[in-house]
Amino acid sequence: MLLISGISFLVKLISFYKETLVASYFGLSEILDTYYVAVLIPSIIQNVFIGTLKKLFIPNYITELKTTQHIGSFQTFTFFAITTLVVSLTLLALIFVAFFLEMVFPGHDQAYYHSVRSQFYIVLPCLFFWGYSGFLNGLLEIKNKFFISTVSQFFTPVIIITCLVFLKPFLGNMVLVTGLTLGSFASFIYLLTMNLIQKTIEFGRVKINSNIKMMLQQYSPKVTSSLFTGINPFVDQFFAAQLVVGSISAIQYGTKIPAFTIGILILAIGNVLLPHFSKLINDDLHKAYQQLFKILKIIFIGSLLISICTIILSNDIVRILFERNEFDTKDTMIVSLIQKIALIYVPFYLCTLVCVNFLTAINKNKFMAWTSFWNLLLNIFMNIILVKYFAVYGLVLSTTIVYMIASFIYVGYTYKQFKITFNP
Repeated sequence: MLLISGISFLVKLISFYKETLVASYFGLSEILDTYYVAVLIPSIIQNVFIGTLKKLFIPNYITELKTTQHIGSFQTFTFFAITTLVVSLTLLALIFVAFFLEMVFPGHDQAYYHSVRSQFYIVLPCLFFWGYSGFLNGLLEIKNKFFISTVSQFFTPVIIITCLVFLKPFLGNMVLVTGLTLGSFASFIYLLTMNLIQKTIEFGRVKINSNIKMMLQQYSPKVTSSLFTGINPFVDQFFAAQLVVGSISAIQYGTKIPAFTIGILILAIGNVLLPHFSKLINDDLHKAYQQLFKILKIIFIGSLLISICTIILSNDIVRILFERNEFDTKDTMIVSLIQKIALIYVPFYLCTLVCVNFLTAINKNKFMAWTSFWNLLLNIFMNIILVKYFAVYGLVLSTTIVYMIASFIYVGYTYKQFKITFNP
């Protein structure tokens, strides 16, 4: 985890430099709003449907290694599953953007929708690159090649920076989506090359066994859970799109620092703990629970201290990082307050993430599906109420409250499972 955190810290620093360039070039503008709308649907598909398959692939593939060892069959099935999933969802995304964009994000002129669609078509191939990259990343993580897999995160921010600095006069408003697509492609090529060198790829004739069946059975509840969780940003952007121009961008910038903290630990926690728990649960379940509770204490206390310090320095951080050219003092005050609200949820979100990885490893996905559903309803309800009184700040406050409540639910349920298992 320390290794990945260190590499992720460097990746996030580069990404932060990228964000300062974006802020300098675009500020809180309609152009940037349309970019975030354009990448929203592909991002949801990646996080919910494709990412879910990777999370289920890792624990069940580890079980396959410990039992039947038909890894060629398992890999081939997963590859075809990813391909089928990406093709199907790409077609649905095209239909959505072509016919329902104005309905979901009403109140804008045709130039706005044209900009969204133009950027969307450029970023759409990323779904294939992300899908196969997730599969290749999983193979490396299972072999404990965490350094190699994490290095792939460098390509996208570096290429976006390169496009901004050197190609913006030629690419214009398409510069961000072009950089994102090229970076995703470069990351995929790197991971494919590393897997070939490590000899982790082994395709074979597909034979449906109990491990593949378990992965399929768990996909529906797990993807439901991820969908209800992943759709929350979509809900927030829907409400933000009804407010003044720049509201979507303000939320994006205001959550950069929380995302910076969470992003580093997400890679470390998610990439390491899921395969770690999956292996340990097969060997010693009691020890796995003990490690889980210890990790929760460390994560919560450590991230709480970081959040408090960052809240105190919030105004200065935003001013130093973003305030230049198109990003003025007024923008700094708006983004800083959003950032302070968002930082409150960081410790709770991370504890939820740890529990989600553990519950995924023990296949408790139905519980997570129901919890995510009620969290989504709560977020929508609170958005409706709070946006009337606090405008864009109400959207972030709603998200913060939902994450805090979810954390208590997940930690409480996990502890209950421990008591049931070892103190029946």
